[in-house]
Amino acid sequence: MASVTIDGRTYEFEGRPRLLQFCLDHGIEIPHFCYHPSMSVPANCRQCLIDVGALMRNRATGALERDEDGAPIIRYMPKLQTSCSHTLSDGQVIHTRRTSQKVAQAQRDNLEFLLINHPLDCPICDQAGMCPLQIQAYKYGPEGSRFEFKKTHKPKKVKLGPRVVLDAERCINCTRCTRFTDEISKSHQLTIIERGVKNYPMTPPGMTFDEPYSMNVIDLCPVGALTSADFRFQARIWEMSSAPSITTTNAKGSNCNYWVRDNLVLRVTPRENPAVNEFWLPDEDRMAYRRFNEDRPEGPQVRTRGAFHAASWEDACAYAARLLRGAGKRALFLASAHAPVEDNYLLIRLAAAVGGRVAGFIEHMEPGHGDGWLRTDDRAPNSEGCRRLGLAPVGAEMLREEIASGAVGALYVLDDDPVGAGLVRSEDLSDIPVILHHYHTTNETLLSADVALPSATVAETIGTYVNEDGRAQRVVPAKAVRGAHRTLMMQMGLSRADRHGTPFDRWHNESNLINCKPGWEVLPMVARAAGCDFMDRGPRKVMREVADTFEAFAGATYKVMGLGGHSLPPR
Repeated sequence: MASVTIDGRTYEFEGRPRLLQFCLDHGIEIPHFCYHPSMSVPANCRQCLIDVGALMRNRATGALERDEDGAPIIRYMPKLQTSCSHTLSDGQVIHTRRTSQKVAQAQRDNLEFLLINHPLDCPICDQAGMCPLQIQAYKYGPEGSRFEFKKTHKPKKVKLGPRVVLDAERCINCTRCTRFTDEISKSHQLTIIERGVKNYPMTPPGMTFDEPYSMNVIDLCPVGALTSADFRFQARIWEMSSAPSITTTNAKGSNCNYWVRDNLVLRVTPRENPAVNEFWLPDEDRMAYRRFNEDRPEGPQVRTRGAFHAASWEDACAYAARLLRGAGKRALFLASAHAPVEDNYLLIRLAAAVGGRVAGFIEHMEPGHGDGWLRTDDRAPNSEGCRRLGLAPVGAEMLREEIASGAVGALYVLDDDPVGAGLVRSEDLSDIPVILHHYHTTNETLLSADVALPSATVAETIGTYVNEDGRAQRVVPAKAVRGAHRTLMMQMGLSRADRHGTPFDRWHNESNLINCKPGWEVLPMVARAAGCDFMDRGPRKVMREVADTFEAFAGATYKVMGLGGHSLPPR
């Protein structure tokens, strides 16, 4: 097998890998800006320089040539090479800055050039604290600047599109953004204009940067030249906590991180997963952060004398149980493609315990919305999970006929909106008790509900979702809820500022704690109030039971899923 020596250590390799990626894969740090593993290699930032040599061999015998001390003679290339574009070959000897003063000096000089016209605005830059240029300037750059002249000025606060803002002075011309639009999204909505120190990315004449994946260039930008119009100047990286999760605007289940400050989700960024979304995230997933903060209900409510009144969780669940007992076999349950597998499974158990039945789940299809990549026609995150539980989509005609015939004595809706989805009308439900788990006060079925139970969103719960490709992925809470279950509290990061805030902290706002609960906590409460033997065992044990009960979920335990997911067997 071929081998290469890097900083005195020998590594074996196969094929023809690029040196920079090979080093990154083996934990060898090489500073770089323009390189990205999913895009072409322009080698234009010149920060990843290395010294490359080869062992000299006798042309006639092939034996290694040695010096007077018996050490192999190494012939080095006359100039330093860019590691991102350098292809490894057998027997090469590589020196990074760790073992070569020449490489260290070259990288230090290169950083000095990059910083010549870069504005000194780190204190007000959104990228501060997570900026590769800032980090590398501290680690590898010069101690100070020798440039005492007027810097080149470029346009600032330029809205390239509805979601991306440009500060051209910060740009170091890595071309990551333009390569993304040319090679990945293929929208060709960005290009480099001007020449020399005056150039920067811009949209072509008459074009707006409004493609469905535009905000990926914000993550790609290594210097904060491209920022989010929504998140700009909202918070610093050290003020927020992040939690790994998935997005729920469609059936792809793209992996992401939810960033939280004062218990509000402020932004959504991609989390690398080669099996799902690689490094990318559509804009619709990122802009969905608002749904975790806005129009949220405040505690359970019960309708008495025609009006909603606040109630305790115990009283609301007890009232829901009385409605279910009164309906008996005529209790009809609607599962949800928005709810985790655990909640839907417990809904099936509850329906069986009270003698009712689950009609199925509401499908949320939007033909033409999908693009064959990270957006899908299915606008719900867990349709596949519902199907694997043996549930089928509910038809509007069938549901209306059942209600009109008097076959429905009570309707139990889990985390969905049958009125808003067009399955039924409000007047259809006027004579039927409705128990509703809901995320938002904008839920149209809420006007017909007799019991309203606020549900925890994907950012506030623990659970499992199955994407359209049959990959089961678990989520953990990113933000706290009022009166959190101990299982939720144990999954929250211990270093989160939210955990230690008090009413005396100026940054802390108690009203941002939503009085809601996950379905796997509320459904057993309703079951117990209905006199059913329903154990509250937590989501981990519920998912283990699902994996043991349904062949379609074989092996899908929390341990197996981890944070990257688990491919389920075909249905």
